[in-house]
Amino acid sequence: MAGNSHRFGPVFAIVALSASFAAVADDARGLLERMERALANRNYQGTFVHEHDGQTETLRIVHRGAGEGFAERLVSLDGSGREVIRRDGELRAYFPDRHVVLVESDPKAGLLLTGLQGLDTAAGQMYRLSEEAPTRISGRETRVLLVEPQDDLRYGYRVWIDEASAMPLKTQLHTVSGRVIEQVVFTDLTLPARVPDGALQPALPVHDFRLLRRGAAGAAGPQPPADTTWDAADLPAGFRLVANSTRLMGDNPHAVTHLVFSDGLASVSVFVEPQSGSAANGQRDPAPPTVTRLGSSSAASTEVDGHRVTAIGEVPPDTVRAIAGSLRPRFAPAARAGGGVHR
Repeated sequence: MAGNSHRFGPVFAIVALSASFAAVADDARGLLERMERALANRNYQGTFVHEHDGQTETLRIVHRGAGEGFAERLVSLDGSGREVIRRDGELRAYFPDRHVVLVESDPKAGLLLTGLQGLDTAAGQMYRLSEEAPTRISGRETRVLLVEPQDDLRYGYRVWIDEASAMPLKTQLHTVSGRVIEQVVFTDLTLPARVPDGALQPALPVHDFRLLRRGAAGAAGPQPPADTTWDAADLPAGFRLVANSTRLMGDNPHAVTHLVFSDGLASVSVFVEPQSGSAANGQRDPAPPTVTRLGSSSAASTEVDGHRVTAIGEVPPDTVRAIAGSLRPRFAPAARAGGGVHR
């Protein structure tokens, strides 16, 4: 470095090194912003391999950017050949083996790559952003971004981004120790000037499919109001409440509370359901959460004040355990004594 001389050498070296690291972070953030704009606005279609939980699945994706009217279609090329189509604030999942189409009326319902659009918001808060040596994937020059969690309560990302188009050609979800638990790799990717409506329609003969509609806040028809009777005390660092709704699910006559907690990148859904025959008096201590894992996802379940509380998310088991165990009714003595949601 130019400043490494005489008695001021070490000081200049530290300043220059700090400036170099800051420049790398700014450059990486700029690339991250380019990727997010590409995912939101570009038309793209291609084939990718999704590896998770010891399984490999090949899928085809057709995506139309916001400029032409956002829509997306995902087709499994393996197994039953299910399809998922998202457009006009609605997600439809077609299951040919069961002759069922599941409709989710939720404009925020995401598909495979939309989760990457939270990286820029989260980076610099509970994650560290850096750039690794560039490489090539499928003949394309790529830059490699690393998004590392600052604790073991969330997972990190490694993303290979096409230098020319800013599209993510490969992504990995990994633990804080670096173990890869999920991977997506494009085997081919094109960027068409336009995507016709026909490419976004199901290829399956769906005229005899049974329609199942899952209720959600904001869906057509009357919906229960948001539930304000629950607090979350001692949430894991960085997590805050970002969504609160109630849903009518199946034949259950009672509305189920749906809370979403996020750190800007990772998110955890919490479902609170009244338990028949259980007393709710605000006095009962919650049972220790029972935790299960399925690939990159974790789930924790417990009973709090006569309600079944289930937390599910693509986070480590300790995170869903902590969030499920933090739920308390607002009228409970623990909540009055100084709990509350950390937002």
